[in-house]
Parts: sequence; C-alpha cells; structure tokens
Amino acid sequence: MVAQGFTVDLNKPLVFQVGHLGEDYQEWVHQPIVSKEGPRFFESDFWEFLTRTAWWAIPSIWLPVVCWFISMSYRMGHTPSELFLMVVFGVFVWTLLEYTLHRFLFHIKTKSYWGNTLHYLLHGCHHKHPMDSLRLVFPPAATAILLFPFWNLIKLFATPSTTPCLVGGGLLGYVMYDVTHHYLHHGQPSGETARNLKKYHLNHHFRIQTLGFGITSSLWDKVFGTLPPPSKVAEKRR
Repeated sequence: MVAQGFTVDLNKPLVFQVGHLGEDYQEWVHQPIVSKEGPRFFESDFWEFLTRTAWWAIPSIWLPVVCWFISMSYRMGHTPSELFLMVVFGVFVWTLLEYTLHRFLFHIKTKSYWGNTLHYLLHGCHHKHPMDSLRLVFPPAATAILLFPFWNLIKLFATPSTTPCLVGGGLLGYVMYDVTHHYLHHGQPSGETARNLKKYHLNHHFRIQTLGFGITSSLWDKVFGTLPPPSKVAEKRR
C-alpha cells in the first residue's frame, strides 16, 4: 500500500494518507509545520471529535478519579503519611514510564503503511504539528482503556489495599505530565525553571529529536545518557 513518490495533501484528512509515504515518512513527520490550526485527521466527524481534547479536560476528568483511588486505600486502613508516600512513589514510577514510552514507543521507526499510520496517530502528528493545542493531550477515552491493564499490572506487585493509591499516584503523574506538556508548548513561563524546561522540550522538537525524551524533567535523560549536548541546548537559548 506504500506509493512511490507519494505527496501528502494537507488539505485532506491526513491519517490514511501518511502510510503511503513508506520510508519517506520519518523525514516528512520530523519537518514540523508551526501553526495553531491543526489538520483534519478523519473524514468522519465522530472519529475526528475523539482526536481533539482541550487541555483542561484532563485535570477535570482525572483528578476526581485520583482522589477516589486514594480514598479507597484510606478506607482500607492506610494512614495519611502512608498514602502520601504511595502517591509520591506512583508519580515517580510515572516519570520513568513517561520517558520509556516517549523514547521506545513514540519514537519507534516505521516504514510500512499501517506502521506509519499508527505512529502518526500515536505521536507523529504531534511532531508534524507541534502547536496543535487540541492534540497535545492524550484523549480521555484512550486513557480510560489503558487504566485497566495498568491497574492489573500494579496488582501483581502490590497488595489489594495499596494498589488503588499507587494507581492514583501514577494517574496523578500522568495528569501532571499532560498539563505540563501543554504549558511547555503554549505557556509563557516567567520562572527560570519553567523557562529552561520549555527550552529543553522545544529543543527536542526543533533541534535534535533523537535526544531529550523527558517532558516533566530531564532526570531519566541524565540517567540513561540521552541528554542533548550542551551546545544544542545553547543554540535554542540564543
């Protein structure tokens, strides 16, 4: 289904076009189009709707769920200090998951029709249209589906009373990630820490896309040796 010398028509729905690019997809998807107006993905209005999510929907939907999960562990006898430690641990685990997914799944190399199509839906669209504000956060329907295997995975290592709070901590980490990610693209930070984090992430988009996979911090880039060279970060700062 790959078409030799295929050209994507940006005025038509993109999802079922990008697969035809074959090996040219990787080069195409990493040539960003900087515009706040996002492209259309699908002909169907229903599927198109599911790809668009306002950033504020993420905390509005998931923070009450986080609180509910934590309260479940509280009702099973855990003290506030124990709950706090479990939430912190859950957030910490999320930061590693955030890095791992971004590095090994979101940046996987594809060239087949369906490989390119799925990658574009998962993450390629964000690199092609990095300022599309309605496709910066993960669709809540997809998060809800992924919560089930995540819960069952945590159950393998935790007790019935600690599982809800640990999942709540991980979910809180996810909410922090999505809100931070949106802010790094569309916010105008005044503090030095936030400004540096914004420069760090935009460096990943516009300078060296094979390094700098951390979103909420550069911790795991430092641990696993994927920190961009100082010269590359400095170029973005000037």
